[in-house]
Amino acid sequence: MSRLLPARARRTFLAPTAKPAFATYALVVATLVATAGAGADTTDVHYDVPAAAATLPALQQRSEHVVIISIDGLRPDAIDKFGAKTLQRLMREGTFTLKAQTILPSKTLPSHTSMLTGVDADQHGITWNTDEVDSHGHVDVPTVFGLAKAQGFHTAAFFSKTKFHHLEAPNTIDYVRSPKGGMRDPMWLAPYTVSLVDDYLKKSARSPNLMFVHIGEPDFAGHLYGWMSGMYRKAVVEADAAVAELLHDATTRFGAGNFTVIVTADHGGHGRNHGSSDPRDTTIPWITWGKGVQAGATLPATVKTMDTAATALWLLGIHAPAEWVGHPVASAFTSGISVAAVRH
Repeated sequence: MSRLLPARARRTFLAPTAKPAFATYALVVATLVATAGAGADTTDVHYDVPAAAATLPALQQRSEHVVIISIDGLRPDAIDKFGAKTLQRLMREGTFTLKAQTILPSKTLPSHTSMLTGVDADQHGITWNTDEVDSHGHVDVPTVFGLAKAQGFHTAAFFSKTKFHHLEAPNTIDYVRSPKGGMRDPMWLAPYTVSLVDDYLKKSARSPNLMFVHIGEPDFAGHLYGWMSGMYRKAVVEADAAVAELLHDATTRFGAGNFTVIVTADHGGHGRNHGSSDPRDTTIPWITWGKGVQAGATLPATVKTMDTAATALWLLGIHAPAEWVGHPVASAFTSGISVAAVRH
């Protein structure tokens, strides 16, 4: 895979002195970015859970490395409307739907919990949207990280909001970076998050088999200026540039054609909010690209956010728990195996 950004653009994107494209709202979070490095938290842990039931047939491992990228608040119609060139390329070269559905409430923490646990909110129980880990604890259903780690895979996660602490269950993620608490809903901007991923992939002794990266700009701009506004457009373009950087870094570490990417969102939005059953809130993109993915194919609107976790495990050759409502989006891949064949 060739680089998705020219060298000059890449240097600008990662330059420590460079400002985000949407500079007028960057000032609002300047203090958050300034303290992000000091508040970063790195954890090396070990996870031990029972192996999958011996009665289940072995699954073929289809990819050695799976990267999930979630662009917070990305409406599917923004991709073409605002010319998100990297995402458009992934759609051309991979498989996608712009009609996938998230859960209710269509909010960041509940939706991401479903995305990474394969179950609906009534099963994982997280319906709030703030960092309440001190009072409510971590999610108590299996996450995609813990299930992958239990099978010997190396896991990594880059969370740009403190509310994701709920998903950092002890002994489930080998390498995790996220803001520390102490401020109201602090958030890292994409260039900083990308720099953390870049540094990790360059220095880590072991390549991650499962890596999750969260990009928060579109959601932030939507709340401040409105979904589909001019500043939201700039945030989408910034997020698209971040995806290009992440793909370049992944190619450098894993090798071209040796990894599979899923790009999706937790929710959309309208006006300056989200969380309702309005289709503008609940409809999300779901794009997969890379190893084993069919080129130029489209998926039906039946893809759900819970399917992301199930697909990631399936690519790694891991059976999802029987309780999961998410299923592998197997039709996106070249194996020819139907989704029904891997349900149990």
